[in-house]
Amino acid sequence: MATGMRPGNTPKPEEEEEEKNTLPMVPQTEGTSSPQRRPMKLPAYSQAAVAQRLGEAPEPPTPGVMYEASHKRVHEAGWHTKRYFKRKSLRGTNTQVETRARNTTRTMLSVIVSGLSVLLVVVIIFVSYVSFSNAVNKQYHGSILTLQDMLPKDNLKVYDSQNNLLFQRADDGVQTTLPLNKISKNLVNAEVAIEDQNFWKNSGFDITGIVRAAIADLTAHGVVAGGSTITQQLVKNTIVGNKDTALRKLQEVILAPEVTRHYTKEQIMGMYLNTIYYGNMVYGAEAAATRYFGLKDTPTQTAAQQLDIAQAATLAGIPSNPELRNPIAYPRNSYSRTLQVLQQMYVQGYITGQQKADAIKELQKLGFIKRTGLPPEQASTYVNYVLSELTNDLHVKPADLPRSGLVVKTALDLKLQNYAQASAKLHVQQMTAHHITNAAVVVMDQHTGAVSAIVGNIDPNDPKYGSFNVATQGYRQPGSSFKPYVYATAFEQGTASPGSKVLDAPLTVPMCCGLPPYQPHNYSMTYGGWMPYRLALDNSLNIPAIKIEQTAGIDASLKTAENMMNISDGSQSKAANVFYGTPNITMVLGALSLRLIDNTQGYATFANGGVRVPYHAITEITDQNGKTVFKPDTTGKRVLSPAAAFMITNVLSDNPSRNLEFGPCSSLYLYTSSTSQCYAGNPGKVIPAAAKTGTSNSFVDNWTMGYTARYTVGVWAGNNDNSQMVNVTGVDGAGPIWHDVQLYLNQNKPIIKFPGPPSTVVKQNGDWVLKR
Repeated sequence: MATGMRPGNTPKPEEEEEEKNTLPMVPQTEGTSSPQRRPMKLPAYSQAAVAQRLGEAPEPPTPGVMYEASHKRVHEAGWHTKRYFKRKSLRGTNTQVETRARNTTRTMLSVIVSGLSVLLVVVIIFVSYVSFSNAVNKQYHGSILTLQDMLPKDNLKVYDSQNNLLFQRADDGVQTTLPLNKISKNLVNAEVAIEDQNFWKNSGFDITGIVRAAIADLTAHGVVAGGSTITQQLVKNTIVGNKDTALRKLQEVILAPEVTRHYTKEQIMGMYLNTIYYGNMVYGAEAAATRYFGLKDTPTQTAAQQLDIAQAATLAGIPSNPELRNPIAYPRNSYSRTLQVLQQMYVQGYITGQQKADAIKELQKLGFIKRTGLPPEQASTYVNYVLSELTNDLHVKPADLPRSGLVVKTALDLKLQNYAQASAKLHVQQMTAHHITNAAVVVMDQHTGAVSAIVGNIDPNDPKYGSFNVATQGYRQPGSSFKPYVYATAFEQGTASPGSKVLDAPLTVPMCCGLPPYQPHNYSMTYGGWMPYRLALDNSLNIPAIKIEQTAGIDASLKTAENMMNISDGSQSKAANVFYGTPNITMVLGALSLRLIDNTQGYATFANGGVRVPYHAITEITDQNGKTVFKPDTTGKRVLSPAAAFMITNVLSDNPSRNLEFGPCSSLYLYTSSTSQCYAGNPGKVIPAAAKTGTSNSFVDNWTMGYTARYTVGVWAGNNDNSQMVNVTGVDGAGPIWHDVQLYLNQNKPIIKFPGPPSTVVKQNGDWVLKR
């Protein structure tokens, strides 16, 4: 088929158009130059119009027929290539844009997710912190409110009657609490300068202080300043403990503001300076001032008040490392640290440059540090008894005493104690030929019950004696010193009186239960015939004693002794049957065992007119703030009638009456002048004294018991192992010690006579009897 031909020789579209435009022609009208045509219109509904319209539709193309078209290039050469690369570049650009968009989206999502994660972590941390903080505050709220009560207590201290320190328990450290105004301002400034620069204005913890301390430490290549505030250190030492953990540090930070809200800065500083550890088992400013510088309290200033700038700076440098910075063990470390403290005090304006220079010069002086130890323990025997009495009075365990904060004031007269100790040792040494190795002494005020001296053995430092206190722990047979209790029972009953006659002659007492009869003897193995009981008691005769015991009764006599010694009223009553043996006819001769301190209590009751005042070594116990926590009961109780007490005193103070057995110048005599004048016939003035000796079977125990109007003194002499002495009685073994101690107690004092007879006794036949 020829190119450009239509199928069926159909006219071209151009020709069809031309025919439409020319057919049919309309005849021209006159006067026109060219003919006009107008189209002929067929009715739309006519068959011709329909046919005409059908002819207008183009016929479908025949497959494979090429239509006539122009073969001229529409675009210049290379256009398609350029378009390809442009489209490729466009696709690359679009890909990059899409990638950037995706990356931007991802980045934004990551940022948002990270931000949300951080926010979530912050929220979790905040919630956890708040929860932890609430838990910590709830756990330790009570501790904060009672912080002052939780502080480590002072060590136990024991003082004598003149307020001299006898003893302090140092096994858990030495500490003495003082009010803040009793501590040197120099020490306050030094501690603030080196430990907590913003102490007076921070809320308990100091972030800037931690940062500053870290920078200072890095700069100095060592620990120069502490990160914890003073309040945090107080919390650590008293509430949360000192474990080196982040949890403990966080607890400090949480609790420190709470402490600051409940206490003033002055209170916090006072608690800190009284309890901080200064090394060498020393806690607090007062103990440190004494330990390192030998400072002691004066009537106007405490030791801590006397600290100067150099001394205060030295102490302030210790707490950050007490083991390596204490000036005794590590003087170089201490010196270096003290210089740092002084520099901080200078920089912060607490001291001038001149004061700093003067302090450094003082540091360099020989002897600046004085190694002052604890004062030596004095009167150890007495103190040991005080400690036992303390545990009984307060019902506490010995293990609770070292840091109890208790201040124990005692009745001890230290000079008297030392004198009695020396006298006992001297006389025992003088009696070594008689095989006497030990002695014990008790001195008691019968009016108050105060025990002013206890000698438990002649040498408390000698391992041979150890810590055994014969006076308060040893149960020994009292010999004839027990007789006055039996006599007093009969006198009170009215069954006998000092003037009643008794036959001193051989005696046989039948015994029951198939036992052989009992036949007592006097010490001299002689007999005096008929005599008054006064003479029998003063000369310690055994036969009359057995007879008056039978008159008074064993049980009644034992009851009298128990009441006068305060044995039946206390915990000792159950032990009485164990240590006192079984009461029997030999009781009046001293067969039952008792302690020297109890026997002294009994004689003090005689001296006090039959009124027993419980004996005690402790006069007052206070806490470290001065509040009284205990005072002994000094209320007297009448356990013997005034009449019986008077008659016993009257008999035992009758010096001429006992000359028969002991002679006119025995140790039972008390003179205002020396006893040597007694032999010269010039005895001087006599000091009224009631006394009784005692010697147990086979010379195992020597006793001298007696009293003046002021004091009662009991003395025992013998051997701890119960071995026999050689031919020595109470007047020779224990008597000289009793004599010396009584003279010491009454020297340079006016003579006091015993009270006169009560209205219940009268004289009859030259001697005292109960009034009928």
